[in-house]
Amino acid sequence: MSNALLYAITVLVWGSTWLAIEYQLGVVDPEVSIFYRYVLASAILFIWCKYKKLNLVFKANYHIWFALLGLLLFCLNYILTYRAQVHITSALAAIVFSSMVWMNIGLARLVFGVRTTPRVLVGALLGVVGIVIIFTPKVGALTLSDSVFYGMLLALAGAFSASSGNMVSQGAQKRSLPVVQSNAWGMFYGALITGAFALLTGHEFNFDATFTYIASLAYLAIFGSVIAFGAYLTLLGRIGAHKAGYATVMFPVVALLLSAAFEGLRLDASILGGTTLVLLGNLLVLKRGS
Repeated sequence: MSNALLYAITVLVWGSTWLAIEYQLGVVDPEVSIFYRYVLASAILFIWCKYKKLNLVFKANYHIWFALLGLLLFCLNYILTYRAQVHITSALAAIVFSSMVWMNIGLARLVFGVRTTPRVLVGALLGVVGIVIIFTPKVGALTLSDSVFYGMLLALAGAFSASSGNMVSQGAQKRSLPVVQSNAWGMFYGALITGAFALLTGHEFNFDATFTYIASLAYLAIFGSVIAFGAYLTLLGRIGAHKAGYATVMFPVVALLLSAAFEGLRLDASILGGTTLVLLGNLLVLKRGS
């Protein structure tokens, strides 16, 4: 599968999960919904591996990589981001989370010694500026109260956890660990850690048996987890976290366009102008050098 197709799948699917997550909130606590999501996603991947006769037996030290992947990418990332939105709007959370593109650039340099070209830096800057232009009018009157400041710190911590998970995945792939099996084990460990956290913090393991909850859960597990993470982490292994991370800037734009198509959101000057900058940044980040 080409890099362009992997990138398109990642952006389009994760851009659509924002709508699906809305149907997960309410009856079931976020931590419990995340637990259900990754129990289902890991089960699907294990069944797929068995069907394709892919090796699932790895040395004990490799399971440290899988557990780290589960903790950072499939557990803390989501818990922190969900909890951030208790204190701040989803628009402000999107602005803060877009900082992950810079975290990926910095961590890739620190961990793997990857030097970023000026073109990628300019592209990342344009993308983040575009996201700020798009979402700032939707943040509303921002006052740096204790609650808002705490929410922003949670969102930053969620972005850093996700970026650290990117480094773990890239490190695992450098050790020739396959993406599909790594994701199966990573999601399994992520589900276990999330479930243990929910249990220890007193969350009720209830279930919302409505069509919207079940359908959104299935979509998030199959498309948002199995397919999108498979595409993204494969892409990350090929082009590096410093470039693949730009997907986190692109998928909020897709979410906005879907909202315009299905929820009647008006495409104003801030959305059009910001989207133009994001797309220009996308071209700079992903364009091959001459």
